[in-house]
Amino acid sequence: MSDQERIALFIDGANLYAAARSLGFDIDYGRLLREFEQQGRLVRAFYYTAVIEDEEFSSIRPLIDWLDYNSYAVVTRPAKIFVDAMGHRKIKGNMDVELAVDAMGMADHIDHMWLFSGDGDFRSLVEAVQRKGVRVSVVSTTTTRPPMIADELKRQADEVVDLIDLAGRIRRDPQP
Repeated sequence: MSDQERIALFIDGANLYAAARSLGFDIDYGRLLREFEQQGRLVRAFYYTAVIEDEEFSSIRPLIDWLDYNSYAVVTRPAKIFVDAMGHRKIKGNMDVELAVDAMGMADHIDHMWLFSGDGDFRSLVEAVQRKGVRVSVVSTTTTRPPMIADELKRQADEVVDLIDLAGRIRRDPQP
């Protein structure tokens, strides 16, 4: 058996997109994968997102297809579309349960979980995974105002890495 740390990435797609956008850059998911392959034995990289099923073209579809063909385990579910009290069309697609179930299922097979989300709802998940002996690092940002990471998640994590600190290694280069 290898002495390399076994790593798994759990990416809350909507949350990571919002954080990167607020910091003014786009993520190169190929670079992201290579960055973590250098840190240990990357067991799995999960990417979670909701999709609008009945739209002819979804702007996220090319990304989902690319991720699926490039070693990511892509987990999707249909987004719910509704109209709010003001008459505005809203889209909701929460993937927290799917991410939590997968993380608990992987916990016995990894040494280090990387959670790309600032959602405070994941605090209990982080605590449960830690009880299984897994180190948990959370990637989000405190650089924005307000910070995009919930205080309770920040306190529970073994380590918090600000997305801006990874930007130089995972930023997508501008198109010519």
